[in-house]
Amino acid sequence: MKRTMQIITAVLFCAFIGGFGLLHLLLPDRTFSPVENRNLEQLPSFSISALVDGSFTSDIETYLADQFPLRDDWIGLKTRYEYALGKREFNDVYLCGDRLIAKVTESDRAEQNLTYLTQLTEKIEIPVYLGLIPTAAEVWKDRLPEGADSFDQHAYLEAAKDSGAIYVDMEQMLKDHADEEIYYRTDHHWTSLGAYYGYAALMEAVGVEPEPLGEKNTVSESFFGTLYSSSGVHWLAPDQIDRYIDGAGITVTVNTGAAVDTHGLYVDSYLMEKDKYSSFLGGNNPLYIIENPNAATDQTLLVVRDSYADALAPFLTQYYSEIHLIDLRYYRTSVADYAESIGADGIFVCYSVDNFQKDTDVIFLGQ
Repeated sequence: MKRTMQIITAVLFCAFIGGFGLLHLLLPDRTFSPVENRNLEQLPSFSISALVDGSFTSDIETYLADQFPLRDDWIGLKTRYEYALGKREFNDVYLCGDRLIAKVTESDRAEQNLTYLTQLTEKIEIPVYLGLIPTAAEVWKDRLPEGADSFDQHAYLEAAKDSGAIYVDMEQMLKDHADEEIYYRTDHHWTSLGAYYGYAALMEAVGVEPEPLGEKNTVSESFFGTLYSSSGVHWLAPDQIDRYIDGAGITVTVNTGAAVDTHGLYVDSYLMEKDKYSSFLGGNNPLYIIENPNAATDQTLLVVRDSYADALAPFLTQYYSEIHLIDLRYYRTSVADYAESIGADGIFVCYSVDNFQKDTDVIFLGQ
């Protein structure tokens, strides 16, 4: 009887392996995983040199893992199993009830990056506003799993107050509204509502009364963000994407590095794709120039930004007639020189705390 069970087990195991091997041969290779939001490894080309240096075998392993049949379903099943065992951290993402919050770790560049900001304030005469945005891991620290490790963003923001820039208190503004939906549940960005409060904090620093929040227009109810993709937690309900500024009469000129294009304030085609957050402006590009002839002033603002600024920009168009947004990862230039070249009335450094303290390209602030 024991031998019979061993034979049955061996046959079932071989059938399982063989079945998936056959599926791998029959199913076409996928180039992109919408669930993980990344490109998948393709069959590597064989060469003797690649075999000798080990890169071929490494690429083959990655290829087989990426193209494993029903990969997305197996990842979800594995995550559910780990969740049932009590695990609450998945690939540096915390599962906090019905939402996901990204873990933030300290970078060894954190202190140095603040000195680049000080260098900018010392070499330029126009106002420099610093708006570092605490992530959900700080504002909603009480929602993290017990014992969860997270970088002390509050302490970093306190240090940033001595940078020489005009401090925009995003932290207090967001904490004052912590009971509202100011961050997405499946993505690391703030929502349009959170971005509005960021806009209000900047206007207070400028000395201007912020415009009231307009009527909400929900443009998507099927947004699954980056944390959904990276964590493997695929059983949460999707987020919705809202807008409060209609964008009428506003034009956006985008420099992609390879071409220059013009479109409206939003790019609705992204609402049909996985990366729906890119419907704000159009995603990560080197340079955006937003023009609104109906703005409250004729002032020009230079925004040195990461992707959090994309959802904030529509609100800024109410006050500034011209807004230049540069991403130093792709538009590597002296911020001071660029501000002078466009006749900027002010500079707004707008990053999440997590990105700012890690970004190697912040060095261009000091040049």
